[in-house]
Amino acid sequence: MDTASPDEMARLRQAVVACAADGPDGAAAARVATVLAAELRLRVVVLVEGESDRAAVEALAHRRGRDLATEAVCVVPIGGATSIRRFLAVVGPGGLDVGLAGLVDRAELRFFRRALEDVGVGLAGFFVCDADLEDELIRALDVSGVESVVAAEGELGKLRTFEHQPAQRHRPQADRLHRFLGTHSGRKAQYARALVQALPLDRVPRPLDDLLTYVGPRLEE
Repeated sequence: MDTASPDEMARLRQAVVACAADGPDGAAAARVATVLAAELRLRVVVLVEGESDRAAVEALAHRRGRDLATEAVCVVPIGGATSIRRFLAVVGPGGLDVGLAGLVDRAELRFFRRALEDVGVGLAGFFVCDADLEDELIRALDVSGVESVVAAEGELGKLRTFEHQPAQRHRPQADRLHRFLGTHSGRKAQYARALVQALPLDRVPRPLDDLLTYVGPRLEE
């Protein structure tokens, strides 16, 4: 197979997640992941903490005219930093043994560092967000830019209501925006994608920019 489609890469991602979960279907998922990785000539797995990080990475790649699936790059959300070891067992040395990269929140860096060092890989290719990707995007767009995105998503009224909650009234607006973006399931991914779409391409957060550069065509054999 010369190139992978997004649907095929999604199947691979699902198999990796199922295998890392180590449930009753883990062995079958491992076989599927192994076969698909070979068929799709998987080059790099990008490990990110959640779906919002995946949404941001894929949205920026799309804006730059890149198709990560055809580049044999699979972005996999691991469901939190403490799961990193289980995913490394699937895709790292001893597993699929492909190139590794990722994004990590500064507070979670210790989990990634120890796990990567223990499998003999190290942090090369893993880029640190301060404090997390939402913070990076809010700083890149600034408060007014983020509010414009919220308005475009039809949720400015909800934001204003949220801001007047007693727990939010005296917090800095950037902090309130950060909290608002994560107030219900799916909103973080929704806004990660929308904020990246609104970013001037000369203001892309450094960790996100460095990650996409790292997994770019220069790594291809």
